[in-house]
Amino acid sequence: MFLILLALCVLAVSAAGLGLLAFARPTPATTRLADLSGPLGAACGCALGMAGLFTDSWTDSLLWTQAWGLPVGSLSLGLDALSRVFLLPVFGLGFVCACAGGISLRHTRASEHNLAAHWLFYLLLVLGMAVVMMARDAVLFLLAWEVMSLSPFFLIDFNDSDRNVRDASWVYLVAAHLGAVLLLAFFGLLWQNAGDTAFAVLPLREGPAVPLASVLFVLSLLGFGAKAGIAPMHVWLPEAHPAAPSHISALLSGAMINAGLYGIIRSCEFVAPLSAAPAWWGWLALFLGLGTALMGILKALAQSNLKRLLAYSSVENMGLMLMGVGAWLIGSHSGNSWIGTLGLAGAMFHMLNHSAFKGLLFLTAGEVLHATGTVRMDLLGGLQQRMPLVGAAFGIGAVSIACFPPFNGFAGEFVLALSLLDGSSLPGVEQQLGLLMALVVLGLVSGLAAATYAKAYGITFLGAPRSRCVEEAHRPRPRDLWPLAIPAFLCVAGGLASGHCFRWLISTVNAPLPDPAAGQQVMLRVADMLGTVSLVGMVLLALVAALWLLRKACIAGRLRREETWGCGYRYGTARVQYTDASFSEPLGRLFGGAMGLKVHQELDGRYFPGKASVAISAPDRLRTGLFTPLFEGVEKLCNMCKILQHGKIHLYILYILATLVALLAWGLHA
Repeated sequence: MFLILLALCVLAVSAAGLGLLAFARPTPATTRLADLSGPLGAACGCALGMAGLFTDSWTDSLLWTQAWGLPVGSLSLGLDALSRVFLLPVFGLGFVCACAGGISLRHTRASEHNLAAHWLFYLLLVLGMAVVMMARDAVLFLLAWEVMSLSPFFLIDFNDSDRNVRDASWVYLVAAHLGAVLLLAFFGLLWQNAGDTAFAVLPLREGPAVPLASVLFVLSLLGFGAKAGIAPMHVWLPEAHPAAPSHISALLSGAMINAGLYGIIRSCEFVAPLSAAPAWWGWLALFLGLGTALMGILKALAQSNLKRLLAYSSVENMGLMLMGVGAWLIGSHSGNSWIGTLGLAGAMFHMLNHSAFKGLLFLTAGEVLHATGTVRMDLLGGLQQRMPLVGAAFGIGAVSIACFPPFNGFAGEFVLALSLLDGSSLPGVEQQLGLLMALVVLGLVSGLAAATYAKAYGITFLGAPRSRCVEEAHRPRPRDLWPLAIPAFLCVAGGLASGHCFRWLISTVNAPLPDPAAGQQVMLRVADMLGTVSLVGMVLLALVAALWLLRKACIAGRLRREETWGCGYRYGTARVQYTDASFSEPLGRLFGGAMGLKVHQELDGRYFPGKASVAISAPDRLRTGLFTPLFEGVEKLCNMCKILQHGKIHLYILYILATLVALLAWGLHA
């Protein structure tokens, strides 16, 4: 616990120092100092934090409380098993992204960007996430949540000269505060019921307050779901991630959105005992998660922008985690230890794996953007030969997120699938069919994810260059790519050692279960299964490596290279290759409505046609059809209310007097 508190102090002191630099006049010296101090402060804080996570028993709940002078709340921090698991991506990915960002921004000119301000908000984001995971008081939690929510606005708006970037940052800010309003209502109702803001006394008591449980559950699901990117509150993700610098996108997708999942799991402690929770809570979370996952992967499949594709993929994976939470609630309500244990374990295990491969994918997308100046897949191609290390790293992340064994993505989704296999033991045919349908949808999502990342890797890295930006791309120096090696190693090692990694979650998962002993037996059994899968995976990887070396030895000196996609035709161009639209066209015929595909074509029907063009787009209908009209209506209403704000002091005094008279009348009547 001491090292964790020391890590928070290091982050706070580093942020204070960068705050002083942020208000100084930007010069090359201050820019260089900020460029070094930001990653260095994050690295020191994260190193201490990572060390602190393993200094005490995972089953101990450590608590540190200090009065802070405010009329409500206290500076109360705790470290239990659940907090430790969610702090791993905060500190680990925070370190990796800080190092990668420091390398990518080292040539930034002081006249273009204030790096001191950038790294100040980066450290505030890491600090806010850490305090959110450790807060044991509602007021402290909401303050840390606000710091965590405000910091990304300034990080996303890094390239603020671009109007699209500014719009994306505002979309994020509005979505973040909509979720914050729901959380204020959630904790306000709990505070009114408990009479205190400490987490230890917030849980609902038996009696008249119990009917509030369902209202509180829905508030927590929507409030925390807005941060996690659960549909329909996901609209900020596909806007913010493409606009932000890639090391920020990696941290937001791999660590910050986990706070939403953490909040949903933690809030279940306050609402009701799991065994007494209504069954519809679990089914609501299950089907909301499956709907989010299916929508997210279908929208990802339709994208031509690599970072936007990764953003929608984050929506998909958060949906899978929420599905696991739903299975946990269903199993706890019915007393089924298999479904309940593996649902929660699969959600947290997939969360850790997602942090590794999604951080890797966003960082490699950043290298592509830095080398070519674009992430539009219709302008890329052939990057594997020009950037072999980046291509290999992206390939590792792609096969991991596409759920191919023996990489870590397979292990997480394997546990989630196992949690649904025991649906036949539930009472009632409708519940059995519900879990069977959920299992089918999970398999469909995994298959679509494989197609999505086959498209992403193939269109971006294979084939021939589609534009001059690829032909003129510069190869990054290997020493600048070392931050990518950490998440790439975790993707491979996390799959090959998945059985051992899964055992680390036993104490975390068993704590909120109605029957911890039965849950431990389930966890150990599944850990043995994962160990067997890992062993088979090692043998397969060794076999593939041996066959590749044998093939290389057999064709040495006999291989003749031809133009990619030439097929014997010597005068072909890069235009004969598959594009991102043509790759997903077969699936578009089946799921075009759900993908939101719009085809814009200009064809010449004459016998000797002239120039023709076909363009395919996939706008987010929830944003264009729901949120944009809603926000525009609110803006018009606010503009209409400006008539009250006209600068005439005597009318303002009249408003105050009228309000006081109305309040006095209401008080006398009461």
